[in-house]
Amino acid sequence: MTSAPRTLTVAALVLATVLTGCGDDADDRPDSAASPSAPVWATPAEGTPPAPSATPGAGTAPSAGVTPSGPPRAGRMTPPPVAPSDRGGSTPPFVMPTRPAGAPSARQVVDAFRAAKLPVAGVRDRSVDCGPDGAGLGCAELLVTDAVSVYVFPSEANAMNQADMWGTDAYRKGTVVLSYLGTTTKADQRKRYDSVLAGLG
Repeated sequence: MTSAPRTLTVAALVLATVLTGCGDDADDRPDSAASPSAPVWATPAEGTPPAPSATPGAGTAPSAGVTPSGPPRAGRMTPPPVAPSDRGGSTPPFVMPTRPAGAPSARQVVDAFRAAKLPVAGVRDRSVDCGPDGAGLGCAELLVTDAVSVYVFPSEANAMNQADMWGTDAYRKGTVVLSYLGTTTKADQRKRYDSVLAGLG
């Protein structure tokens, strides 16, 4: 008879333990699941930080050490290069050489041909061709006729160099050079022009 009350006591303790475990509220436990009303994917994982935004919001200051992208501010724009001044660097204008003192002028030579009854048709002053806008020969004067061209150079050295370049188509005396290039003047006629120039003082 003594074992019967002891058995009842053990059964009562087991029942109390079972009832106590079933009566615990699942919502009071920290590891309880999320509310069934919200989907599982809508509940952020515990301990997972939110993803940073790709584009910073307006007015957000950039992090230290990060260079902001985009065009530079107006205050940092590099000024355009300044073109060098042409003052003092421009080419000086061409100055026509002058005929040396004592040398006959091109006009005097042509007048001497005319006085000797030699053809001097189509006289044209082409002194401008002595400069860089023309042939650039460096002569001081140039008169052209249909039969012969009369060049006056500023020095005998200039005249000699030019006469040597033209060869047999030229005759020189002092600073004056007669050129027969581009003409139909015959050899015997050329000698007459050369003789007149040789006779000039």
